[in-house]
Amino acid sequence: MIESSTVEFKREYVSDLYKEVIAFANTDGGTVYVGINDDGTVGGVENVNDTEIRCTDNIKDNIRPDVMAFVEIKPVVMEGKAVIRIAVNKGSMAPYYAQSKGIRPEGVFVRRGTASTPATQTEILNMIKDISTAYEDARSLEQNLTFIEAQRQFENAGLPLGETQRRSLGIIGRDGCYTNLAYLLSDQCGYKIKFAVYEGQSKEIFRDRHEFTGSLFRQIDDAMRIIDANNRLSSPKISSIRREDYREYPVEAIREALLNAVVHRDYAMNGDTLISMFSDRIEFISLGGLVRGVEMADVMMGVSYLRNRKLADIFYRLHLIESYGTGIAKIKMSYRGQSKQPVFQCGPNSFKVVLYKTDSIAFVSGSNTESDFPKAERADREVEIQKFVAKHGEIVRRDVEKLFNVSPASATRILSKMVEAGKLKRVGDARNVKYIP
Repeated sequence: MIESSTVEFKREYVSDLYKEVIAFANTDGGTVYVGINDDGTVGGVENVNDTEIRCTDNIKDNIRPDVMAFVEIKPVVMEGKAVIRIAVNKGSMAPYYAQSKGIRPEGVFVRRGTASTPATQTEILNMIKDISTAYEDARSLEQNLTFIEAQRQFENAGLPLGETQRRSLGIIGRDGCYTNLAYLLSDQCGYKIKFAVYEGQSKEIFRDRHEFTGSLFRQIDDAMRIIDANNRLSSPKISSIRREDYREYPVEAIREALLNAVVHRDYAMNGDTLISMFSDRIEFISLGGLVRGVEMADVMMGVSYLRNRKLADIFYRLHLIESYGTGIAKIKMSYRGQSKQPVFQCGPNSFKVVLYKTDSIAFVSGSNTESDFPKAERADREVEIQKFVAKHGEIVRRDVEKLFNVSPASATRILSKMVEAGKLKRVGDARNVKYIP
C-alpha cells in the first residue's frame, strides 16, 4: 500500500486528523488509516477502542457541516495488527471546513496528490455554487445491501425492481455502485425512527418506547402500526339510534406527518427521526430545516421543493404519497372544525409537526380505521363506485385510487366499508382481489 490522492497514512492518532477528512469530503473521497507508517508498513494501534473513540470525536467536533453521514470508522486487522480505517465519501454539502477557522482558505482543505492542502478562494466559491450532488445520489459507504422489504413493496404495487429499474430510479449510480438512496431503501439502513410515549404533557415519565430500523418502508409500516395501537378510541357518542366512536387523532394526519418526516428529512445529518406521544398531543421531529430559498410561508401555501427528489419519486410511484406539496394541506384538512389546530415549526436544522387530540373524528363502531371523508362525500364516492361497477362489471383498488386521487390504504378502506355494508362483494386473493356487485 502507498499513499495516493485517496489514501492517507497516520502512524498514530493526531489532533488535526479532521483536516484529512475535510479534504476527502471536499474532493473525491478517500480512506485514512491510523496505525500505518508513511512508508506503508503496519505499526498498528495499542488501544483500539480508545483510538476509535478519539477519531470519532475529532471528526464530529471539528468539522462543519456535519460530515458523519459520509464517514465510516471501524477497526480492521492488517498483518496481524489492529488499524483504524476511516472511509470518507465525497460529501453533498461542500465546502466542509474546520469549525475553528470557518469557510476560509485556512479552514477548507482539498486533496491534491498525496497531500491535503488549503483550498483557494476560487475553489471555495465553486464548491458553494456547485452543491449539486444530493445526498441520495452519492455512493453509499455500505455496498453489501439487500432489498427484501423494497422488493415486497414494489411487488405489492405491481412494479418490477430489477437492475434496469434500479439504475433508472437512482438506486444504482453511474459507477455501477449502490447510492445513498439504495442505502435508505435497503434492509441495512442505519437511520432510525424513535417513538416514545410519555405520561402527562412533559417528558418526565416514560410509559413506552420503540425503535424502528431497517428499510424506510419497514420503518414507516412499523411506526404506523405502533402509533395506531396508541391512538385510542375516545368516549362513544350516540347519534340517533347509531353508536359512533372517535379516534383521538385523525389517522390521515398521522400518516402524512410520518411520511413527511421520513421522506423530506435531511439524511446528510446524522441522527434519528423522533416521534413523541403525550397525553394531549403527538410531536414529529425530523432533521433538516427548510430547503435553501424556501420559507415557512411558502410551505404552508403548498410549495414543494424536494430535498430527496428520487426518494419522493419512488414513494409516489408506489402510491405511498399521492402528490407533492399536499401533506400539510391534508393534515390541516383533517382538523377542520377542531378547537386545536396542528402546529408546524421550523428550526435551523429541524422541522416539527404537532398534532393535538381532536374533539371528534367520526368512526364506524367496532372499526379500527378512520372515516376518511365527511359522510356526504363518502356517499357521493360510493355512488361513483357503483356507477363504475355497473359499467365495467367490477372494480379494483387501483380504479378507486385513480377515480378519487387517494392512497392505496384509503382506497382499500372505502371498498371495505362498501363490502361491510353489503354494497359490493370481494372476490379473489392477494394481488387478484376485485369487487363485484
